[in-house]
Amino acid sequence: MGKTVLIVDDEKNIVDILSFNLKNEGFEIITAYDGETAIEQYAKNRPDLILLDVMLPVLDGFEVCRRIREKDITTPIIMLTAREEETDKVLGLDIGADDYITKPFSIRELQARIKANIRRMDAHSADELCSADIGGLTIDNERYDAFINGKAAELTQREFELISFLAARPDKVFSREELLHEVWQYDYFGDLRAVDVAIRRLREKVEEDPSQPRYVMTKRGVGYYFEP
Repeated sequence: MGKTVLIVDDEKNIVDILSFNLKNEGFEIITAYDGETAIEQYAKNRPDLILLDVMLPVLDGFEVCRRIREKDITTPIIMLTAREEETDKVLGLDIGADDYITKPFSIRELQARIKANIRRMDAHSADELCSADIGGLTIDNERYDAFINGKAAELTQREFELISFLAARPDKVFSREELLHEVWQYDYFGDLRAVDVAIRRLREKVEEDPSQPRYVMTKRGVGYYFEP
């Protein structure tokens, strides 16, 4: 059986187009046309990835994302939005979406992002990730989380993979494009702001003072690195 994608959008023509194209790529498709049904379909079917529109009846996409993330930090969520406002895009990433794509979008681009997120879920085994104990920070690849002085940071899967990737290569500076390729596994697509938001959220969880980080550092004009 192929991987399952839950498509949530109140525009039937968009759902139909996405369903047709993704079925042709071998995906099993589940659909929902409002936020409440989306949560029900998620709980019933536990899809491998969720395409989630922002503007939905009953519950909007942000609320759906929040509720799913309260129970599940691993299933990739790509938000679909017709909005251009920067705050809406950042809000989606802030509440736990893995990525967003703005309508109208290319089916080819969306397929590439879906495949990259599912490939990322399948590819990262425990021995590919970094376990480390640096000062008060412990990176635990068995529990897929970091601990600050013994207290769980409650990282999302993306945040954990990001700090684990950087910590495995201490002092090496990676550009945002390189992190999109290595952690998000996007070869050509993706918004660089997603990296900045993930770094900011990561610092809020693992740094004593996020404005003066100790572990996840910035090399101005170049990128990010981990300081052991």
